[in-house]
Amino acid sequence: MVLKFRGRLMILTPEIVFRKIECIHPEYLKAHGITALVLDVDNTLTADNSQVLEPSVQAWLDEMRAAGIRLTIVSNNTAKRVRPFAERIGLDWVPLACKPLTIGLAVARHRLGVKKSQMAMVGDQIFADRMAAGLYGCPCLYLLPRAPGDRNKFVQFKRKYEPYWLDRYYKKGGVVHE
Repeated sequence: MVLKFRGRLMILTPEIVFRKIECIHPEYLKAHGITALVLDVDNTLTADNSQVLEPSVQAWLDEMRAAGIRLTIVSNNTAKRVRPFAERIGLDWVPLACKPLTIGLAVARHRLGVKKSQMAMVGDQIFADRMAAGLYGCPCLYLLPRAPGDRNKFVQFKRKYEPYWLDRYYKKGGVVHE
């Protein structure tokens, strides 16, 4: 179930929270009319600043592809970071997306050839991924960070303020989907 929140600043409250990316299933996506996923990299597909893809995430990518779900990467990171990772797993990519600005999502949607309502952002940061999706008008499938600790000082700073928005989600009856 996707929880719908309305009002100012609700673009920061997660609509739905998944424990990790492997908890998102094609049946859920199809039930909500989602045919394409825009994926963050760090702490979403892999640990922060890692080039290693866990076998469970590879299996998830294979499951999504087999179900006809279109996939692309949209990252705030540089091409130097994103390109080798994306090419190794066979995904198109948009670097320097400047999330929460929406330009990266617009580029991805154009490449994917879908409506906003058919596309969902998947990521682990409220002040980047969730906010970008909210501003763009597409759903966000928010994930708990894949691994503890972030190298980027700005991400560390933003993480201090995420519990407030997660608490709002839980107070509205939200749960972590396994």
